[in-house]
Amino acid sequence: MNDQLFVRPDNTSLPSAAAPSVGSCTLVGAGPGDPDLLTIAAARAIQQATVLLVDDLVNDAVLEWAAPSARIVHVGKRGGCQSTPQAFIQRLMLQEVQSGEQVVRLKGGDPFIFGRGGEEVEFLRAHGVSPRIINGVTAGLAAVTSLGAPLTHRDHAQGVVFITGHAKPGGAGPDWAQLAQTAHSARLTLVIYMGVAGANSITQGLLRGLPGDTPVAIVQHASLPQQRQAITTLTELPATMAREQLGSPSIIVVGDIVHCAALAAQAERSVDPQQGGDPALHNTSSFYDYDSEALPTRAPRRAAQP
Repeated sequence: MNDQLFVRPDNTSLPSAAAPSVGSCTLVGAGPGDPDLLTIAAARAIQQATVLLVDDLVNDAVLEWAAPSARIVHVGKRGGCQSTPQAFIQRLMLQEVQSGEQVVRLKGGDPFIFGRGGEEVEFLRAHGVSPRIINGVTAGLAAVTSLGAPLTHRDHAQGVVFITGHAKPGGAGPDWAQLAQTAHSARLTLVIYMGVAGANSITQGLLRGLPGDTPVAIVQHASLPQQRQAITTLTELPATMAREQLGSPSIIVVGDIVHCAALAAQAERSVDPQQGGDPALHNTSSFYDYDSEALPTRAPRRAAQP
């Protein structure tokens, strides 16, 4: 690889830092799924890696940035499925760095937003390794943006809370009633990650502090062509998810900001009379430019197994 040029799959170039000569580790956010949302810094790190440890939700198209000689190891972690143990992943990261590899730990979204990046950084630092962090577009932001709505708005929301709907095993989950009361009084948008399995209990908790007609959006596979979503109310959240068969991975957005998403859906429908059905339940992937001709076409590489 030319040390002076950063070469994209489409053969355009940008300045690049020289590759390091000793073992290193970089935690890279791969974004919500759409490979076009990858940052330049992330793409450069992927291109320079000799070993990539890849989470389950990372789009295969992102791996087209990897060098042909790079070793790719899938260390999938997804709720409700068999996963690679976190302790094993951390030991593998350290082992590869100590072997002199340029390691990229590739995570969906952002490493420091429900990506266990904090745990991995603490482990590496405890063993004398100082990792680099490259942020990615988190799914909570991409999900709302794909609906044509902001997370904050002076007329609707003065802040936003990113919160997990899946507690650590043996740990206590969020106090949904208290959170709902705070969100109601402070006009906050709630963005709930990993909340599908607990949607019923989350709803019951939130109803203790938020009105039943509070608007809610559920977005599955945010930013990808197969994205699906529904707009409903807090009271109807579990029933809507069941009726529309919205499962993981999904983002649940609660708050008045969802009104903006409904208005955006109606506006899009007004300029596209060919679309039928409920404007709150149509696919809005047209907010993204999915130009298949612009995507890399390298044949899939067989991945190493942990």
